[in-house]
Amino acid sequence: MEVFGLKNCDTCRKAMKALPEATLVDVRKDGVPQALLKDALEQFGDQLINTRSTTWRGLDSAEREAPPLELLAAHPALMKRPLIRAGGRLSLGWSPEIEAQVRFAV
Repeated sequence: MEVFGLKNCDTCRKAMKALPEATLVDVRKDGVPQALLKDALEQFGDQLINTRSTTWRGLDSAEREAPPLELLAAHPALMKRPLIRAGGRLSLGWSPEIEAQVRFAV
């Protein structure tokens, strides 16, 4: 099980505490595989981009118009977190429902 996020993100910390068997992949340091981003974009669409983030607010309008995969490649912190890959399934965000899905997938 892999949790794609940021080590200093509170939501990612909650997920890691609840999932001690998971490996945290820091998206700023390690990046996210392009194939995984494609799969996540197909599954979650616009929800994959966190438009409430500080990174998003720092982009100008031209940058915001870039294709989502280019945006995420250039600014990995734009991805909503955590993105969890468990048992061949992807989950986005963290809630009791997602925790149950992830535990069931393993």
